[in-house]
Amino acid sequence: MTETETIAYDVVVLGAGPVGENVADRTRAAGLTTAVVESELVGGECSYWACMPSKALLRPVIAQADARRLPGLRQAVQGPLDAAAVLAHRNYYTSDWQDDGQVGWLDGIGADLYRGHGRLTGPRTVTVGDKVLTARHAVAVCTGTRAVLPDLPDLAEVRPWTSREATSAQSVPGRLVVVGGGVVATEMATAWQALGSRVTLLVRGKGLLNRMEPFAGELVAEALTAAGVDVRTGTSVTSVTRTDGTVVVVTGAGDRIEADEILFATGRAPRTDDIGLDTVGLEPGSWLPVDDSLRVVGNDWLYAVGDVNHRALLTHQGKYQARIAGAAIAAHASGETDLDAGPWGAHAATADHAAVPQVVFTDPEAAAVGLSFAEAEQAGHRVRAVDVDLSSVAGAGLYGEGYKGRARMVVDLENEVLLGATFVGPGVGELIHSATVAVVGQVPVARLWHAVPSYPTISEVWLRLLEAFRDN
Repeated sequence: MTETETIAYDVVVLGAGPVGENVADRTRAAGLTTAVVESELVGGECSYWACMPSKALLRPVIAQADARRLPGLRQAVQGPLDAAAVLAHRNYYTSDWQDDGQVGWLDGIGADLYRGHGRLTGPRTVTVGDKVLTARHAVAVCTGTRAVLPDLPDLAEVRPWTSREATSAQSVPGRLVVVGGGVVATEMATAWQALGSRVTLLVRGKGLLNRMEPFAGELVAEALTAAGVDVRTGTSVTSVTRTDGTVVVVTGAGDRIEADEILFATGRAPRTDDIGLDTVGLEPGSWLPVDDSLRVVGNDWLYAVGDVNHRALLTHQGKYQARIAGAAIAAHASGETDLDAGPWGAHAATADHAAVPQVVFTDPEAAAVGLSFAEAEQAGHRVRAVDVDLSSVAGAGLYGEGYKGRARMVVDLENEVLLGATFVGPGVGELIHSATVAVVGQVPVARLWHAVPSYPTISEVWLRLLEAFRDN
């Protein structure tokens, strides 16, 4: 029988993805001893199966599309992408699924890494293998989420792709069915179609990207269709089978679609089903509700940071939460009782409610921050939406012939500040941070007139938006 060893730390972090790494970085910077527990690769979902590999797949696709918009360059890039080179480029950005570099980084900040499946085994206690780690001040659950598969008969036998397989596949399927209409579905449809797959996109709802302004999904769907993707909205999947390597999908309308692979991008669930939540009075498999300092409601020592709390399922937002949580843990550990937990305070993740930015790396890109027009109205604000055709901006025409896009800002008419902004078009991902600063800073529209955009850039859309607000 193996004898257990008990080791005391100030902080124990469960999960070594970007969120857990950032919690550890902040607590170590505050001088707190910190243990990090990870059952898979240090660096987590984002580094190996999500953000980094997906964007490595998409970057050549977008670069080629941009090049084809330019006279003098268009003819040079008419051939297909070198799929093998793109996949090798993707492998490089995942470090070939080796985490030595990330482990070295953890070691460099002075955090102790424990490999294995960690479980809470009581208040302030995490057990991993034959080690019992106790926390003087805090345990931070940073275990993220996993893909959810639909409840279809014998689906496991089909061996469907989830986001992990879609971002790590080592060859291009001849035919690919993608089920879903969100970010993963649209990005992977974009990537694999460009790499040579014949892609069919099945969307249960009326359109794509339904968490953004409606025109975002409309423009992306139009572009996917033009690229060769068979986009079918209002379509459900009733059965999936695989025979002799061929996947057969039957839709609610009775259509039969054959493919080599099928990707389900139909939602996420928290990785909390087997981390010992029951030992501290919480429900296994549940999302963990937190206050704005990321402390689990009803606890004075347990934190839930990143996707696991269901506030904003984005890597950059989870890292933001990690910085807030790390600061709050350090403040409590130093004996502070009056935390700066008001809106926009040092110990409050206010942006989770008011200013979440996101970029969808399709062609065209879709980028948004803050509230959509519908969300602002539902929240009780008196608002006005101001729209501008991005092709009216000189910088857009220079970016590429036939540039097509749209911008919207949502203005609170009581205070004349921005509550949200959305941009759709090639290259607009680099516009979203200026909008984020305006929303977070609650910059008055009158002051934005003095933020002069350089000419000729796509950023000049800000001037067009302000003019439209003034003149209509």
